[in-house]
Amino acid sequence: MSERVLGIAMNGVTGRMGYRQHLTRSILAIRDDGGITLPDGTRLLPEPVLVGRSERKLREIADRHGLTRWSTDLDAVLSDPEISVYFDAQITHAREAAVRSAIAAGKHVYVEKPTAATLDAALELAKLAERAGVRNGVVQDKLFLPGLLKLRRLVDSGFFGRILSVRGEFGYWVFEGDWQDAQRPSWNYRAEEGGGIVLDMFPHWHYILEHLFGPVRTVTARTATHVPRRWDEDGAPYDATADDAAYGIFELDNGAVAQINSSWAVRVDRDELVEFQVDGTHGSAVAGLRSCRVQHRTVTPRAAWDPDAADAVPYRDQWETVPDNTDFPNGFRSQWEDFLRHVATGSPFPHDLLSGARGLQMAEAGLESARTGRTVELGEVSIR
Repeated sequence: MSERVLGIAMNGVTGRMGYRQHLTRSILAIRDDGGITLPDGTRLLPEPVLVGRSERKLREIADRHGLTRWSTDLDAVLSDPEISVYFDAQITHAREAAVRSAIAAGKHVYVEKPTAATLDAALELAKLAERAGVRNGVVQDKLFLPGLLKLRRLVDSGFFGRILSVRGEFGYWVFEGDWQDAQRPSWNYRAEEGGGIVLDMFPHWHYILEHLFGPVRTVTARTATHVPRRWDEDGAPYDATADDAAYGIFELDNGAVAQINSSWAVRVDRDELVEFQVDGTHGSAVAGLRSCRVQHRTVTPRAAWDPDAADAVPYRDQWETVPDNTDFPNGFRSQWEDFLRHVATGSPFPHDLLSGARGLQMAEAGLESARTGRTVELGEVSIR
């Protein structure tokens, strides 16, 4: 069996997500398991080259995992003919320039979302990639999580009948940083650095809605900065200038309505940090990151409103659990494997930079709606 080594420049692996999900649980895990088998029997072996600004952090990560190649010089790495793919998990405002450089160097690109700071910039990256003939993708990891894969199974089977609505709840309490360390970096709360929950989460909601239920046609949103004062990584107080909560209503192409609340200032009273309830004429489901429960119309209990009597019906006990019926690998790894096959063979990969631009379009529409109080229609976006 022949082997093919694929060099991947990985920028941003000193951050939490870049390190844990993309480097260790995806690329190194794929390599350590012997790579990916291509249709012709070739084993594709990803070989990471670490890129970043901190020499100390890069050296520590490389030593920890027995890696020999790392650099703080992105241009030098991109000029290396052994590098075929550029991956970017930097903070948002640093991403666009680096991705432009990678495309200009003829590298295939795979990036975290949002792909750029603005829709115009995101579309320009998609255009540049197409003109350069490089394969490209954006991370849309939640589609590969067990709960949403089960939800996909239900949609594909026709379980819901006609889908009427989707209701999503996401969030948790992010500590302010004064008496307990914050779980998120301080730049997330600075608009001038690309922070804000709309820019962070609306692209997620867009690809979930688009891939599972249909295109989004209108956006109505309200945003808030519920916690206006926070403390950074050095313990210094600062004023939060970005939204930490957003409440959105999204009309879909098929007439269904989605409502999704996103907040870093909410305490969790859910089974998981994010849950989606989907209601249809024939059945309903509640899906989280891992679990999914359903109730078909044939077993839906008769509910009646009576404010004068205690309701003894155990409603939640009357839902059934959707079985796994398969093993679910890490979602980031699954998408990485799909992208690497796409790079190697040209196999279909719908999660491209244009798809990422549509997610940013919905985020910008949400911010515009919150600013103007209007419902914003989403027009078609194209790179042609």
